[in-house]
Amino acid sequence: MRLRYRLTKSLFMMPAMLVAVAAHAQVVQLNNHTVPVGKTGALVGQLFEGGKPSRSARLVEDTSGLFTISKKGEIRLKKKASLVKEDPAFKYAITVSTPAGQEGFILVKDNFSRNKVVAHRGAWKHHDGSQNSLTSFRDAVRLGCQGSEFDVWLSSDGVPVLSHDPHIGGKVVEETTLAELKKVELKNGEVVPTFEEYIQEGMKQNITKLVLELKPSRISKERGQQLAQTCMDLIRKYKCEGWMLYISFDYDICKKVVAIDPFAQVAYLNGEKSPAELAADKIWGFDYNWKIIDKDMNIFKEARKHKVTVNIWTVNDPKQMETYLAAGADFLTTDEPEIALEKVK
Repeated sequence: MRLRYRLTKSLFMMPAMLVAVAAHAQVVQLNNHTVPVGKTGALVGQLFEGGKPSRSARLVEDTSGLFTISKKGEIRLKKKASLVKEDPAFKYAITVSTPAGQEGFILVKDNFSRNKVVAHRGAWKHHDGSQNSLTSFRDAVRLGCQGSEFDVWLSSDGVPVLSHDPHIGGKVVEETTLAELKKVELKNGEVVPTFEEYIQEGMKQNITKLVLELKPSRISKERGQQLAQTCMDLIRKYKCEGWMLYISFDYDICKKVVAIDPFAQVAYLNGEKSPAELAADKIWGFDYNWKIIDKDMNIFKEARKHKVTVNIWTVNDPKQMETYLAAGADFLTTDEPEIALEKVK
């Protein structure tokens, strides 16, 4: 049975801070925000203006003194510079200038895990934290997972908050203000985290990627688009692109994220799109349920042909893990990250 919602116009208003961010269009974009380790003079990424490589960008601020920009708009480590894995520093702020304006970025040292394991709603099943909590994220990092997935909705007053289900603590997330949602108690005395709090926690480390699931709105398609815009505004505010991966069951949300950031790594969840269709829409990958994968294992071959990444959810059976890894899965989303980490060794 579908629920009926009555919302006033004010419920669709973004917080004033986010409106201010959204009002300023990004003049320069970077296609990669992670810095290779142990490579002297390594290429980080290329700057783009209006979808084309920047030929006019200048480096006006570099707090580390490690970087340079070429005439082609390439950001590189300086010729004699390289990053050491053991060095505790891992975030580097830069600002670039073009005739159109200035843009700031945070580059992150690429110590991220490459073990293909994504903890579903964090690592919670054998740990003390609730699903989608900051504790479950910290435990995913402690395990060394490549990614930690989490689910985000808009509260009634337009704030992105974490919850897998459309309701939490007896409250319908999209009908409830942030203040009321913050009264919902999780384990360990925690409360429902906001996406902003999750970003702040995620940027304290560079081991585990943040896999943001943007939940389709049960109110309207427009509200789903607002969720995508609001989250992307926050990501830009914190300059945390180097930590982020994106997934959604709503294909229009996926396309919205790509429209805002053409270099965002976005995967589609629902299962009906072919690798060729995803590639045509510049969607980075698919993240399909294992039942869909089992219907036609040729999808791995098609994914490689179209250069589309393969993630599978929710894979908790050890034998299935072995099968999908052998077939070439790029990621496995699981409630059993401990078992999956053993399988990928």
